[in-house]
Amino acid sequence: MGDHFFSADPQSADVRRTVEARIWGRPYVFTTATGVFSRDRLDIGTSVLLRSVEPPTGPGTFLDLGAGYGPIACALAVEAPEATVWAVDVNNRALELTQVNAEVAGVADRVRAALPDDVPDDVRFDQIWSNPAIHIGKPELHKMLLRWLSRLAPDGTAWFVIGKNLGGDSLQRWLTDQGYPSERVGSAKGFRVLRTRRE
Repeated sequence: MGDHFFSADPQSADVRRTVEARIWGRPYVFTTATGVFSRDRLDIGTSVLLRSVEPPTGPGTFLDLGAGYGPIACALAVEAPEATVWAVDVNNRALELTQVNAEVAGVADRVRAALPDDVPDDVRFDQIWSNPAIHIGKPELHKMLLRWLSRLAPDGTAWFVIGKNLGGDSLQRWLTDQGYPSERVGSAKGFRVLRTRRE
C-alpha cells in the first residue's frame, strides 16, 4: 500500500522541491516533498479559500488544521504579526516542512507545528482555517471536526473549504445540526467555502 498524505511517517523517499504561491498579495516560496499533500503546487481548494476570505490582522490564536507543508499557517502569521498560529497535522514530514517554511517566512517564533495530541488542552482558537482531509472518510472527518470546533473560542470563527462533489453542501448542513451554524461565503472551481461559528 502506498503512502497517503495522512500517513504519520511517509515511507517514500523524502524528495524535496520548491513551489511558488501568491497569498493575500504576497509572494511565497515553499519547500514541499513527496509524501505530503499537494507537493507540486498550492492546491486549488486552499487557493479558493484564501481568495474568498480576508486575512485576520489582529492578535489571536489561530489553528491551521491539516496544515500540510504550512502555506496557510505561514500566511496567517505574516498577515497577523501579533498572532500565534498552531499548524496541526498527523504527518511528521509535513510538520517538519511547516517549520522550514515558517523559518523562511520569518514567522517561526509564532508558528507552532504540532501533532494533534501535542496541542495543550487549554488552548482555545479565535479562528480555525482548514482544507480538511475529506479522504479519511466521513466518520473520521466528523470526529476530527468536532474535536477542534469544541476548542473554538465563544466568539470564534472557523473557515473551511470543501469540494462540492466531496460533500461540501451536506457537510454544511451537518455542521449546523451539530450546533455550529455554517454558511457558504464563497464558491469557485467546484469548491465551497464555509464560515462556521459556535451556536
